Amino acid sequence: MALEIKIPAVGESITEVTIAKWLKKDGEAVKRDEVIAELESDKATFELPAEGDGTLKIRVAEGETIGIGTVIAEISGDGAAASAPAAAPAAASATQADPVNAGEQNPKASDQAGYGGTPAGGAASGTPPTAAAPAAGGSGATKEMKIPAVGESITEVTVAKWLKPDGATVAQDEVIAELESDKATFELPSEAAGVLRHVAKEGETIGIGAVIARIEGAGAGAPAAAPAAAPAQAAAAAPAAQAATSSSNTYASGTPSPAAGKILDEKGINAAGVQGSGRDGRITKEDALKAQPQAATPAAQPAAAPAASAPQAAPAVAGGNRNQRRERMSNLRKTVARRLVSVKNETAMLTTFNEVNMQPIMDLRNKFKDKFKEKKGVGLGFMSFFTKAVCVALQEWPAVNAQIDGTDIVYNDFCDISIAVSAPKGLVVPVIRNAEQLSFDGIEKEIVRLAGLARDNKLTIEQMTGGTFTITNGGIFGSMMSTPIINAPQSAILGMHNIVQRPVAENGQVVIRPMMYLALSYDHRIIDGRESVSFLVRVKELLEDPTRLLLGV
Repeated sequence: MALEIKIPAVGESITEVTIAKWLKKDGEAVKRDEVIAELESDKATFELPAEGDGTLKIRVAEGETIGIGTVIAEISGDGAAASAPAAAPAAASATQADPVNAGEQNPKASDQAGYGGTPAGGAASGTPPTAAAPAAGGSGATKEMKIPAVGESITEVTVAKWLKPDGATVAQDEVIAELESDKATFELPSEAAGVLRHVAKEGETIGIGAVIARIEGAGAGAPAAAPAAAPAQAAAAAPAAQAATSSSNTYASGTPSPAAGKILDEKGINAAGVQGSGRDGRITKEDALKAQPQAATPAAQPAAAPAASAPQAAPAVAGGNRNQRRERMSNLRKTVARRLVSVKNETAMLTTFNEVNMQPIMDLRNKFKDKFKEKKGVGLGFMSFFTKAVCVALQEWPAVNAQIDGTDIVYNDFCDISIAVSAPKGLVVPVIRNAEQLSFDGIEKEIVRLAGLARDNKLTIEQMTGGTFTITNGGIFGSMMSTPIINAPQSAILGMHNIVQRPVAENGQVVIRPMMYLALSYDHRIIDGRESVSFLVRVKELLEDPTRLLLGV
């Protein structure tokens, strides 16, 4: 009997997904839990594992968008007729009836069948290994760990990385996994002490409230029972663990996760040349970010053969590579694009420009930066000057620090400054709270702290929401001038650019000065031209005479 593979539920708000890529071909033999396809929703990309052993029959083509619960493939063969081993007949019948819910009805059978076929190993060696499983978890209660709510707009998360392997002994509050949403990465601590059992796999996307793991033997008796059963379990589990490892390596070793695959495609790197550090040798996102492209000279030699024969077929055609590569836009990128277009369409956005002579700030930094770092323990950068200048100007022109809420205008008497930071997963905007009350060293320390969290993907949603004004610095990438897009629901954003030595007129003389262009994009519905231009001129005055910041004038 063929086993039908259906699209599982991946979140309350998701009703359809797109088949991004078939990782196995039609008619190819597959193993249980082997990843056969990548699915995409408008929020995330996740993997679809095979639910049994057998031959894959694809029903739905790559690129099609289908609803939750739709049958997209079949698996035929002996392994599909009984997706669990014969040693557990109750679990086998449950899996045939409903492969998705079988693990929920019989968690232990699901765990044994899903991690290397332990029942089969137990049958070969006798009854003691089978009896050892209840002994490990029977010393205390089993604690189900569920995905906690991490934000109002987040309905699902991805298991980015298991920090503790399946079967490991964990302590209460010990961090066991890293979870990733479309906005932030956060840690999952253990809710009890005991033996950890994975329910969700690394890279799998699951909904809020879903069970991600179980803690067996949760309670006071768990630590004492674990050493007693350890020798027998270790002896019986060794062959099964070796079999599981070799079985996993047949498909997981060297296979990139969906996020890693996209990064490798963007870099033009072949996954075969990347060493995976994930479970069973899978290539993780971190591996893909660290991967460096190899020299392409060998690849250029085969391409020279068609080019050599080209003049014979079509002498008039000019030489050179004219290949095109087309890739589907991910649903996540579609959502980002839709939001940016929404800001452009729903706001009366306008940009005004000015330029700043950075010589006074540079002279001040060169004079005091060593003493500042020695006394304050942090370097003196440009961002603290800009942040202080912006806070002063915002308090003088409160409309620039306000936002529209329906038919009301909400004015903020505080300055929560959002700072754009480049992170491994993209541009993030952490917020410096009450920046108007911070000193220069306080601002610099907060920027260093938030930038470190961004680089480690440790920023929380609370740390990236609620800002009243944004500063973005495209100058570090060489940008000379730009029109930044407002960070909704804010009403304005300041764009910094690169510093260029240019000739300017001072007191009737042409002199060379380090100049920077400033751009202020603002919502004209709430901010008039007088306010926007006056705000930017005030920032210019404060930056060109930084003693004003110290004296408050």
